[in-house]
Amino acid sequence: MSLTLTLGHFLSLGAMLFAMSVIGIFLNRKNLIVLLMAIELMLLAVNTNFVAFSHYMGDMHGQIFVFFILTVAAAESAIGLAILVLLFRNKSSIHIDELNTLKG
Repeated sequence: MSLTLTLGHFLSLGAMLFAMSVIGIFLNRKNLIVLLMAIELMLLAVNTNFVAFSHYMGDMHGQIFVFFILTVAAAESAIGLAILVLLFRNKSSIHIDELNTLKG
């Protein structure tokens, strides 16, 4: 019995990761760290689909585009965590409900 992974398997994995991240965003609106992790999971789902389509179509453009997405995700994580550390120092909390003082 031979197990071959098809495009449908990878797209199903990407869809499940994307659905989990959307559920994580909508169910948890209190903790900023969990929201950042859900956004990262969403980007991972998109990257999985890009790599799967790139591999099965025999084209490298999708895999190159993944590097750009990973670069943006790394910058987003670094900036988001830096803002989170500053908010925790000023407010002693990372709950989103207490961030209303950021309004101009």
